[in-house]
Amino acid sequence: MSETRYILAIDQGTTSSRAIVFDENGRSVSVAQQEFPQHFPNSGWVEHDPEDLWSTVVAVCKEALARVDIAKVAAIGITNQRETTVVWDRKTGKAIYNAIVWQDRRTAALCHELKKRDPKLEEAVNAKSGLLIDPYFSATKVAWILDHVSGARARAEQGDLAFGTVDSFLLWRLTGGKSHATDATNAARTNLFNIRENAWDDELCKIFRVPRNMLPDVKDCAADFGVTDADLFGAEIPVMGMAGDQQAAAFGQCCFEPGDIKSTYGTGCFVILNTGDEAVTSQHRLLTTVGYRINGKTSYAIEGAIFVAGAAVQWLRDGLGIIKSAAETEGLAKSLDDNHGVYLVPAFTGLGAPYWDPDARGAIFGLTRDTGPREFVRAALESVCYQTFDLFEAMAADGVSPKAVRVDGGMVANDWMCQMLSDVLGISVERPEVTETTALGAAYLAGLQAGIYRDLDHISEKWHLDASFEPDIEPGRRQGLLDGWKDAVKRVQTAPSD
Repeated sequence: MSETRYILAIDQGTTSSRAIVFDENGRSVSVAQQEFPQHFPNSGWVEHDPEDLWSTVVAVCKEALARVDIAKVAAIGITNQRETTVVWDRKTGKAIYNAIVWQDRRTAALCHELKKRDPKLEEAVNAKSGLLIDPYFSATKVAWILDHVSGARARAEQGDLAFGTVDSFLLWRLTGGKSHATDATNAARTNLFNIRENAWDDELCKIFRVPRNMLPDVKDCAADFGVTDADLFGAEIPVMGMAGDQQAAAFGQCCFEPGDIKSTYGTGCFVILNTGDEAVTSQHRLLTTVGYRINGKTSYAIEGAIFVAGAAVQWLRDGLGIIKSAAETEGLAKSLDDNHGVYLVPAFTGLGAPYWDPDARGAIFGLTRDTGPREFVRAALESVCYQTFDLFEAMAADGVSPKAVRVDGGMVANDWMCQMLSDVLGISVERPEVTETTALGAAYLAGLQAGIYRDLDHISEKWHLDASFEPDIEPGRRQGLLDGWKDAVKRVQTAPSD
């Protein structure tokens, strides 16, 4: 009988860093997690201290590895919050500015200016990158840092500075500065990568004013990324898998066939639909992106991005003090027979797909004297379901109407929300046994490169259903809820949706 081998997955998220050790069957055997501070220097700005990202990752890895035999850890897989931008000094490895988080809206004016200067520019950018011109993506964040940190642009042009999304920054640190690389999924979220040619694009770099020499090497998602310094964890461990968090979740959900679809509920909500060999262009403002790239072959996807999902629950806890933990939300929502006409539009950092309105701000409607904490909680959970419906409606307009969706992320432990999601979408909602599919996807990618898994079919055998939720709502009531939501969204919009 062969000896058990483990895979360490590093899941560096927006609000916490997590390390999970998986066995060969995709079962978690050791978990560690730490939250870290969020910084909001101005309205619509969101930053992280890169040292917090690094220190929490090292701490959780050490904690998770302490419970297993490190000699049996075959590989590391990294997954990360995407688009979040770090620029660091190549000699010292120190960031020259805080990480600008994907939620950050500070470059909204620059994006407006670019689109105004040339009305056809967004179409040209979309044709190459699959993305829109929006503050969400990395390119304008890099330009902002270079323009606002004294001497940074000159240093970048001289080759002294490196850019990376969080995966790349962590890899640099893990390997002691020996590896400056990323994978195709993270590269595809920068607005600097031509997803059809699978290469950094000189024209895109010029449009967004980002020196090409700052960019990392782009590898497949399952590849040899480098080896950790032995003094970090007590042994050298090869890094063999890497993917942005949403693509990693789709991989962990085994969405390997065209038409497979998953929806992840973490800080934000992200729906990814596998489109196979074809990079399908949405006519309804969804994104075209890289689903995964293995053995040089790209599998493409259409994606819808919602900026606030679990972050709305975090706001109830930390901002309003209505709840002490997310676990309370299920009972509170269930205790009401309906939403009493209360709608929360959680546009705290603008509206994502399909509206793409960075200047919109959050609002709550339908308040009366008897509105209390329960209504706020229910409105927050419902807002996640309604926003998901908006994405599915856009996909349907593009000619795609799935019959079922695989869900994951922390929020799907809530049965009430999963049932509400099924009612709102009008399709089956399938929850797997392992809902930490983001970390699992990173582990599968590393295991594929390490030879633990033969191929994608071998990985698919590991997926198991925990629960399925079927629609159970009167059509008239469903439509009434959606009409109320659409009206609420219109009230916060600053730009007309297409």
